[in-house]
Amino acid sequence: MSKRDYYDILGVARNASDEELKKAYRRLAMKHHPDRNPGDEKAEHAFKEAKEAYEVLSDAGKRRAYDAHGHAAFEHGMGGGAGYADMGDIFGDIFGDIFGGGRAQRGPRRGSDLRVVLELDLEEAVAGVEKRIDIPTLVACEPCHGSGSEDGKVETCKTCQGRGQVRMQRGIFAVQQPCPNCGGRGETIAKPCKACHGQGRTQSQKTLSVKIPAGVDTDDRIRLQGEGEAGPAGGVAGDLYVEVHVREHAIFQRDGNDLYCEVPIRFSQAALGAELTVPTLQGEALVKVPAETQTGKVFRLRGKGVKSVRSHATGDLLVRVVVETPVNLTAKQREMLAEFESTFAGEEGAKHSPKSSTFFDGVKSFLDRMMS
Repeated sequence: MSKRDYYDILGVARNASDEELKKAYRRLAMKHHPDRNPGDEKAEHAFKEAKEAYEVLSDAGKRRAYDAHGHAAFEHGMGGGAGYADMGDIFGDIFGDIFGGGRAQRGPRRGSDLRVVLELDLEEAVAGVEKRIDIPTLVACEPCHGSGSEDGKVETCKTCQGRGQVRMQRGIFAVQQPCPNCGGRGETIAKPCKACHGQGRTQSQKTLSVKIPAGVDTDDRIRLQGEGEAGPAGGVAGDLYVEVHVREHAIFQRDGNDLYCEVPIRFSQAALGAELTVPTLQGEALVKVPAETQTGKVFRLRGKGVKSVRSHATGDLLVRVVVETPVNLTAKQREMLAEFESTFAGEEGAKHSPKSSTFFDGVKSFLDRMMS
């Protein structure tokens, strides 16, 4: 028996819960297990100490005795020994994952789920669409109808006697693990199907029609039940998850149920006002730009966005106007602009450019503070 404090061995407080004890024990046993540290006597000793500590502290009666009397509670038969009993009794649910154990699933296993990424244009995602997709997968074998048996007959596994598990002794402990002969099913096939070699499924490719609801967005998933891989030996098929990815659009950007777009306008339109024809996913719409509009101004078109796939709410289209500097000017245009620019000379021009005036006033104030 170890003379070290059991709580110190597990690294827990004296008021640790049963779950905390179990987690601490699992961590230490995984670290020091002999199978992971072959020939390491220190690791084996630490492993035994952790097991001894957990056996005592996980038992309510033994823990009370230990808390009251320490190690003396288990000397001379006072509290019962904490020996090295069959490891299968205490490791059943904790260490099955380390040693290949765990509880076997009787009967045919469920097939694996599949995932496929489906790329859509924005218009398709907003309006909804039906797509055909090709899926390479495992399907039920046709000759044996997925059973894996040529004649449809199965036998009780002789290795595990139909239990699906076998008990294995490994060094100082024993664990249960799925039967290696039947894979945990408890049954074996007398005459395996020649087409699938007893697996009950074969590699194939199937084509599915997928209905994409209106309003889906990138990372939305559609679950098609039973369209995944067929299970081995007649097991039910898994599911297929179709993950949506919406391609970037040349005009619109999407944010939730709202759409955004930028529309370039000439500075004369911004100064004098104008009516703009802008695109929407439902067609064209008019935007009235008032006189003296500044670049970056956003106009909201109600209900011209995306109808949510999860509710009846419809987003908006937000149109941002950007004043574009003209290029490739003719001589006459340059002359006219030069004349126009001359009208802004002196203090009179400041009232026409409020932002510019405010900016340069700020710059002057800043420089005055720096020089003072």
